[in-house]
Amino acid sequence: MGPLSAKTLLVAWERGRTRHPIDRALLLRALAAPDAEPDALADEPLGLRNAALLRLRLATFGSSLRAYLDCPGCGARLEFELDATTLLATPAGGAAPVEVKGLAFRPPTSRDLAAILDEELPERAALRLLRRCLIDTNERTDDAVLEPLLDRVEAALEQADPWADVTLDFRCETCGHAWAAPFDITGFLWEEIDAYAGRLLDEVHLLARAHGWSEGAILGLSESRRAAYLKRAMA
Repeated sequence: MGPLSAKTLLVAWERGRTRHPIDRALLLRALAAPDAEPDALADEPLGLRNAALLRLRLATFGSSLRAYLDCPGCGARLEFELDATTLLATPAGGAAPVEVKGLAFRPPTSRDLAAILDEELPERAALRLLRRCLIDTNERTDDAVLEPLLDRVEAALEQADPWADVTLDFRCETCGHAWAAPFDITGFLWEEIDAYAGRLLDEVHLLARAHGWSEGAILGLSESRRAAYLKRAMA
């Protein structure tokens, strides 16, 4: 997988800026698999999708992921750095189902998440997701049977594919508080694309004003040549 060009990133930003995060994830996933059918990507297990997005991020922005979060214990700002190559050493699971109490459940997909967006209660949303992932021809498997299995199925799916819901462990250097927090690769990658697009638009504006070049001509420049022209335009 090669890096995304400046033009491709800007188009992706334009198309995704008003979309729901699930749609953004699929938009970015399609950039990593341009020949794939959209329906196939929507039905791809979340673990495979998330791992593909991190590979896309690695190819485009490099291996170092720098971010921050606030300690829930004392509120101190904690900066941290992750390595995409190290994270990707843990393989994503496939589409194989897990079995709990004689029932089989497949990994959830982007389409499954989209289907439960209208559910306001987290408990009901989790149960609806569980039912969607149930591989069962017995229509009598009702909520009374499924609800007690929620935690066990979630644990089984996480063990089968840790990429479906990536969680990182943290410890605050200020107060010593330890906690686990989710790592949202889609959100992280989108924030980087949003910031990159903002810088790129500024560069296009400055070079177009200085030289009268078109957006296409400016975006066609390599990063190093564009930076060199910017330096001269701002001198």
